Amino acid sequence: MKKISLAAILICGTLFSASAQMASQPYSYSFYQKLNRDMYNVNTKTHSSLKPLFIGDSLLIKADSIMAGYAVGHGVLSRRFFNNHQAEVKKENYTLYADFLPDITIGRDGENDKTTWLRSFGYRVGGTISDKLSFHTSGFFNKAKLPGYYSRYTQEHKVLPGQRHKIIRPDSLLTDEADWNYFTGHVSYTPIKYINIQAGYDKNFIGDGYRSLLLSDFGSPYPFLKLTGTLGSVRYMAMWSALQDPSAPRFENADRKKGAVFHYLDWNITKRLSVGFFDAVVWATHDSVGNKRGFDPGYASPIIFLRPVESDGGSPDNAVMGFTAKYELFDKMAVYGQFALDEFQAKEFFSGNGSSRNKWGVQLGVRGADLLKIPHLNYLLEFNTARPYTFSERIAVVNYAHYNEPLGHPYGANFRETIGMLNYSIKRFEISTQLLYSRYGRDFDGLNYGKDLFKPYTKPARDEGNYIGQGLGTDLYYTDTRVAFLLNPAYNLRLEAGLVTRNEKNRTEKNNTTLFTFGLRTSFRNLYQDF
Repeated sequence: MKKISLAAILICGTLFSASAQMASQPYSYSFYQKLNRDMYNVNTKTHSSLKPLFIGDSLLIKADSIMAGYAVGHGVLSRRFFNNHQAEVKKENYTLYADFLPDITIGRDGENDKTTWLRSFGYRVGGTISDKLSFHTSGFFNKAKLPGYYSRYTQEHKVLPGQRHKIIRPDSLLTDEADWNYFTGHVSYTPIKYINIQAGYDKNFIGDGYRSLLLSDFGSPYPFLKLTGTLGSVRYMAMWSALQDPSAPRFENADRKKGAVFHYLDWNITKRLSVGFFDAVVWATHDSVGNKRGFDPGYASPIIFLRPVESDGGSPDNAVMGFTAKYELFDKMAVYGQFALDEFQAKEFFSGNGSSRNKWGVQLGVRGADLLKIPHLNYLLEFNTARPYTFSERIAVVNYAHYNEPLGHPYGANFRETIGMLNYSIKRFEISTQLLYSRYGRDFDGLNYGKDLFKPYTKPARDEGNYIGQGLGTDLYYTDTRVAFLLNPAYNLRLEAGLVTRNEKNRTEKNNTTLFTFGLRTSFRNLYQDF
């Protein structure tokens, strides 16, 4: 069995002292970017585009440098309060850990003369049995007074961003206050070293960027069954998921349900070059008049691209295809990209006439570690765009979305976006900053200009002459700077101060926010505010 050092265990936030488990580390960009120097090392091959990653399988961590940066003392109290889980059991054939997770912040929006706050108390429990089975579950009980733009999003989409929830008090959205619960969990089984089986209620991510056009973790968790196989330089994933569309007409007194199947093949051609192939199909469990539809056995097929080709041949289901690529240009630096294609129509794709049926998206980026030869200075520069009506469908219930939010990019479609990010850490201190500019076209005058995935593309504002940013052209400028001191890396407990500025404007309105926050924060949740 391959041993994992204590330092590697600490940075991964789990104390698996027995052996390298095929357990997945919960994904968050802020945590994973700390692994850039190992993930994008020209001397190694890693399947970096399929997340969450597997501990001990894909994370190649330099234990000495991590230990030097995080270890505090060797006494019992030092380990318990500053290095280890709050409760843990480590035996030869099994491990168990548990943590209490506080997330308490207070903020002040000077632009709108408003005080915001978050009181979140959670838990995390996990463990392993031998070297084949692992499990993880977490839950959070939350109350908050939301920033104005956050509250507007919640009222418009009827969901807190990325947190499918049950509103405890029905009138809370009218007062910018929210009261909700949030849970995730999974069980992971590795019968042999080449195969992993995972069932859970959580999120997944495909790509090497901060955003993903193919499958992102912006939206809410969903139930899934995922099979992952690794053979040499190839990793293949097949996943079946149960999704919902609360905005669609209800049948059987319940939210409209839909299913999705995802396939992704990641191939490390060389130590520097990797390519990936992606497909997805989304289908409704009921037709438009309420007739229940059984599971199509064809969607159990593990063959990539088979069903999308059939769907484009007349099936009522929604098919999305895509490609990813990564090239490690220099040591600890990689260029990467994605291409998403929704419902390929050759005539419209090559005509250049701006057809509403020409639906695609592109991502280009560069990321790495030790910028300007400064250790632990990680960076990312990324561009994303998607044409109008991409990811929308003939009927909304089979669009590429889950629980009123996109499965891909947070903006849906009809946008351009540029993001720059820096993160620097020294010992337990960390500073990060993000700069974002995007331009997107909103709907107006009752016309569909292609940003809203929940409007059918069969009723576009115009059939031809469409372009990115059409409609009510809106500019968004966003910055986010945070300074943190890490109290305990085992469960990411930290003191954090942050400053967010957000300026959104078009010819009819302006929405500005300047928000300063301070708090005691924890967990590996990846929750977005830059929308």
